[in-house]
Amino acid sequence: MRTTLLRSGLAGFALIALTGVIGGPATAQTYPAKPVKVIVPYPPGGGVDPVARIIAQKLSATFGVQFYVENLPGAGGTLGTGTAANAGADGYTILFMNPDFVVQPIIKSKVPYDPFKSFEAVTLIGVSPEMIVVHPSVPAKNMEELIALLRANPGKYNVATPGYGTSPHLASERLFKLSHGLEIVHVPFQGGAPAIASTIAGHTTILHLSMSTLAPHIKQGTLRALAVTGNKRSRAFPDVPTLEESGIPHHEVEYMIGVATPAKTGTEIINLLQGKIAAIVSLPEIKERLIALGLEPVASTPEEFSAKLKEDFATWSKVVRDANIKID
Repeated sequence: MRTTLLRSGLAGFALIALTGVIGGPATAQTYPAKPVKVIVPYPPGGGVDPVARIIAQKLSATFGVQFYVENLPGAGGTLGTGTAANAGADGYTILFMNPDFVVQPIIKSKVPYDPFKSFEAVTLIGVSPEMIVVHPSVPAKNMEELIALLRANPGKYNVATPGYGTSPHLASERLFKLSHGLEIVHVPFQGGAPAIASTIAGHTTILHLSMSTLAPHIKQGTLRALAVTGNKRSRAFPDVPTLEESGIPHHEVEYMIGVATPAKTGTEIINLLQGKIAAIVSLPEIKERLIALGLEPVASTPEEFSAKLKEDFATWSKVVRDANIKID
């Protein structure tokens, strides 16, 4: 999956969006008149939470009204996402999400929202490739050696993911089982932190997770990176090859963090939020903080973000069908 990044003209527009007044109906001109709830459907920490707090803090300063983060974890992100879907369509509730936003409705028969009918896309803040890492005791030093190792030892090795039906799980199913026919044991955890802890301890041997979550452990040497799943190398880890460079093409996977509002939120408010967030993301100090978290800043338009969500939905729907993955 390749993401079209919106970078041209961002710097100039950013200055206008941060310092100017965007015209429109009175609802946009007076918004926000009270604190805005920022729902993060995951626990504090992790991939989405720090990004939401960085952006919320800047939005508060920009508007002079508090944008406060409320963590509502549970059910693979669907609990908080469902709460956001049922909030008022007035711009006073916004949602920060990751790929689970489109994956959960694919693998579950019932979720409390529809990713396309319940929400309006605002912007894709940033993307990060996922990474394939191993415990240092694993003899494979690259993906070619790992594939050969798994093929020679069917069922001996396992791959940890942050949960059954998460995008790392689907990506590992596509990579190891559907594409290479390898017999490998999937070990799902309740989130990325326990999956990382298990692999560092050597209880699990291979780990598929977002780079933003794995970055500090790779730098510390407690995990060894074999490949990134993006279409280019990461600025944070320029020595780690892509899957395509490793001889495994057409397996690009990006962890994304984006923003949406409940359906029927006015276009003026959506455009206002998108403009302000794009301006914030363009600030050098914010770019540095996002890159340090393993994210490549994007700040797409609502239309571009909506198109990406639909593309991801189609991609993961095929993987789920092919691998026969269902939770209920």
